[in-house]
Amino acid sequence: MSTKKTGGVDQQLVRDLAGILNDTNLTEIEVELGDLKVRVSRQSQAVHAVAAAAPVHVAAPAPVNSTPVAAIAAPAADNSKNAVPSPMVGTAYLAPSPDAKPFIEIGAKVKEGQTLLIIEAMKTMNQIPAPRAGTVTAILIEDAQPVEYGMPLVIVE
Repeated sequence: MSTKKTGGVDQQLVRDLAGILNDTNLTEIEVELGDLKVRVSRQSQAVHAVAAAAPVHVAAPAPVNSTPVAAIAAPAADNSKNAVPSPMVGTAYLAPSPDAKPFIEIGAKVKEGQTLLIIEAMKTMNQIPAPRAGTVTAILIEDAQPVEYGMPLVIVE
């Protein structure tokens, strides 16, 4: 199988990585091959290839039948002590099932230990509890959104 290279970047590799993102619902994947580093990310819809000498930017091919995940502009407060970070990588769900009422809503009062949302990781549903009592002032994710470790999920003040 022949691969087409442009500016030192293997286009088939980029397509393969984009396909992996589509198949696994990951938000980002990065591969290093010698002095070449290729990162494909759903949020930016771009691939950044960095050679040892200078950066090369290549547009990522859009995966077939894929809905792009938009980058969510979170308020500056998500880096504060009031943000509840994701304890793991996975897919976040705001309700226990697709037809059920969400665990929380903006303005809701929560108790310490109350379930805020669920993160599915490796086919296991993990309840994410409120670290303190307070009021939900922001929900920074959407239902069924892939999340990364440390990513702010909810603001509880």
